Amino acid sequence: MAELVTLVVLLAAMVIAVPVAKRFGFGAPLGYLAAGLAVGPAGLGLVINVSAISHASELGVVMLLFLIGLELRPARLWVMRKSVLGLGGAQVAITGAVIAGLCGWGLGLGWPTAVVLGFGLALSSTAMALPMMAERGLLANQSGRNAFSVLLFQDLAIIPAVALLPLLGKGSVPQADGPWLAVGKAAAAVAVVLIGGRYLLRPIFRAVDRAGAPEIFTATALLIVIGTAVLIQEAGLSMSLGAFMAGVLLSDSEYRHEVQADIEPFEGLLLGLFFVSVGMGANIPALLQKPVYFLGLALALLAVKALAMLVLARIAGVPWAGAMRMATVLSQGGEFGFVLFGLAVTGGTMAGEQASAAMLVVTLSMLATPFLFAAEERWLAPRLLAAKPKRSFDAMPDDNPRIIICGFGRVGQVVGRVLRMRGIPFTALEQSAAQVDFVRKFGSQAYYGDPARVELLRAAGADKAEVLVVALEDMEQSLRVVEVAKRHFPNLTIFARARNRRHVHHLMDRGVTHIVRETFDSSLRLTGDVLRQMGLAEGEVTRTLDTFRVHDERTLIRQHAVHNDEAKLIQSSRDAAAELLSLFEADRDDGVDGEAGSEAKA
Repeated sequence: MAELVTLVVLLAAMVIAVPVAKRFGFGAPLGYLAAGLAVGPAGLGLVINVSAISHASELGVVMLLFLIGLELRPARLWVMRKSVLGLGGAQVAITGAVIAGLCGWGLGLGWPTAVVLGFGLALSSTAMALPMMAERGLLANQSGRNAFSVLLFQDLAIIPAVALLPLLGKGSVPQADGPWLAVGKAAAAVAVVLIGGRYLLRPIFRAVDRAGAPEIFTATALLIVIGTAVLIQEAGLSMSLGAFMAGVLLSDSEYRHEVQADIEPFEGLLLGLFFVSVGMGANIPALLQKPVYFLGLALALLAVKALAMLVLARIAGVPWAGAMRMATVLSQGGEFGFVLFGLAVTGGTMAGEQASAAMLVVTLSMLATPFLFAAEERWLAPRLLAAKPKRSFDAMPDDNPRIIICGFGRVGQVVGRVLRMRGIPFTALEQSAAQVDFVRKFGSQAYYGDPARVELLRAAGADKAEVLVVALEDMEQSLRVVEVAKRHFPNLTIFARARNRRHVHHLMDRGVTHIVRETFDSSLRLTGDVLRQMGLAEGEVTRTLDTFRVHDERTLIRQHAVHNDEAKLIQSSRDAAAELLSLFEADRDDGVDGEAGSEAKA
């Protein structure tokens, strides 16, 4: 009964704290940490048995690493090798050496303890950094990929660190085996996982899938993740490594997506529980005794790691905005530091008080990171992105083409290819320097520059051209181009790409009449193929799609008058749906005559 009460308390704290934290823009990890502080021994004291919860919550980190492995096919790992080994290795080595030196000379600690502290504090929290970046959609850009590479190297670096930790002990080894035998056991366990995963995982999932029991498939996925993690842990390595290896081995299998869907709900909840346990385990009494001391150490850790990461990222060619993001998101201590410090106490490298103090510093750095990252994203990143140096726009040819294409991505390139095939000259403008360089490699000609700048349009010959094609993906950017063109170049006939109905209405507000919705025609074509597959005659398919097209375009124009009034827009959409339904019902009533007429015309 007591366990159920504890579970209710934890779930209630998480349900309350996480939405509040996300509401104020600080992300879920801070909410979990705050929940742990609130219900733990230093808070309301509703949960006392912190160690038991900590052991269970470690599975959240394990499953996180498994899902990371699922996303990393071996081929992708090979492509990432330079950033993982180069940037990640440099971060761990340089940051660890700096922190170790500061601990040894600044705090007067012995060199074995300083080395353990240097390495442990150099590690960042994968469980905190990845969700923060994912919430803001940053994992797909350069800074996100580089941050992930650093985190991946850190997660892999814990393996030799744990295996070699006994060599730093005070004359004793925590295992009965010698350190080199321990390394041999670890290597053997890794080999068993790699070989077994290569030849056994697919047959196991295939047999379970044939059984037709979805719950057993989920149980099998959990068994593989936890079983591999336990096997690796028994060999003296990190459980997370075993889970990561299992994920990589499954990343190329046909069961990858189903396994991911089964594991993700467990991963999210258990990872949240991990942060709750970190918050509950914070040594608040020690913090209250020496607040300036521990807060100073936490700030020093954040500053040292952020500065080191900033310098390394800039050396690697990351722009200032991305480098600042990496420095902020990777500045805290990590969950593997807890593991390393605990093992160091067992092996005699660190005293219990030292490990407890180091864990408190890591916890404080974790608490501070969401605030720092939110501040960086709100105030610093926009300024750096706005102030980043841009190359001047390319010189334009003097042939005065009749057509200017703004935006040379997937839509603009199709327009350009057809025009080129017909021998119609055009000038393509693209605001992404990387995209310009990319298309030029394949023989296409595009010019770099922001097409919303009037001087660029004038240099491209907009005052003499006849047609302006606005094919930009960003809605706000396309509207700015239209406004500039309407104001300064009234001679241009504007053809615009629209992302959605809202985009169409904004273009209509600006007087654009030639508008193409980018997915509308392709969606109708797909619908037609589906209707034919369902057995409808060609004439009926054509009549259905024509009816829908005419009605939808008429509705789009009618809704333009009320698109700024949400209530009227919703009512208009309901009326249009009812009207369309009545049209199809009327069509079905005289379907025989209509279809016969259509077939006769065909």
